[in-house]
Amino acid sequence: MAKYLLLKHYRGAPEPANCVPMDQWTPEEVTAHIRFMQDFAARLERTGEFVDAQGLAPEGTWVRYDGEGRPPVTDGPFAETKDLIAGWMLIDVDSYERALELAGELSAAPGAGGRPIHEWLELRPLLGMPSTVTE
Repeated sequence: MAKYLLLKHYRGAPEPANCVPMDQWTPEEVTAHIRFMQDFAARLERTGEFVDAQGLAPEGTWVRYDGEGRPPVTDGPFAETKDLIAGWMLIDVDSYERALELAGELSAAPGAGGRPIHEWLELRPLLGMPSTVTE
């Protein structure tokens, strides 16, 4: 089994077919989208392929260490993750091909007008742990 992260982006990915921002959807469209995501996750739970999923709030802060007792907070100069990543789903599947299949299916979540978004999802494998050598 291999773990993959499916990243949903607010921006930064190619534009999806149904490109109406979620803050312009009706409450019913938002509910249908969330229900699709929950049903998708529940199906993967039954197959043992679901690990976790979370939507992310739009606010966030960059923090870095700058000496003893001084953690400065900054909001730049790079594109902020809070502007880019909307949420994620972690899956544990038998193959890269299965990860691609699931990402493609998730891309069809409904959006404005109940039509599939066809959003681009970023598929990233988790870095594996190095083998332990014993003598």
